Amino acid sequence: MTVITKQATIHDVEQLAPLFDAYRQFYGKTSDIALARSFLADRFKHHESIVFLAVNDAGVALGFTQLYPTFSSTRAARTYILNDLFIVPDARRTGVAKALLHEATRFAKAAGAARLSLSTAITNVTAQKLYESLGWKRDEAFCEYGLTL
Repeated sequence: MTVITKQATIHDVEQLAPLFDAYRQFYGKTSDIALARSFLADRFKHHESIVFLAVNDAGVALGFTQLYPTFSSTRAARTYILNDLFIVPDARRTGVAKALLHEATRFAKAAGAARLSLSTAITNVTAQKLYESLGWKRDEAFCEYGLTL
């Protein structure tokens, strides 16, 4: 299978929305395609994220990843949070995720970022194996906390 990756724009929202909706469902959220479309459109309109889209040679969407820009105070540099990665079930284990992760890495390096970071569910062992195979290191020094508002 040929995998083509590209940086998505607001013009790709209709193709991305079903993927984003499926991603949210994977994490236990109720399907809401209008919410998915609106959320993505807002990120593009306000330049708040970078999205990469993977398609096959027929232009069918296979997956996406979304990066959010942030900064590291200690490094005094830009970093990106790889917040979302989703591959349609039929395209899993075909290299789509690797292609998207390589594209995200290439972009972050070209942007002068000091780091890419991500978190995934403890139970998502498949994703953890993929990340580790590509050189991502599990944080052994810091505990991550969150406060739901």
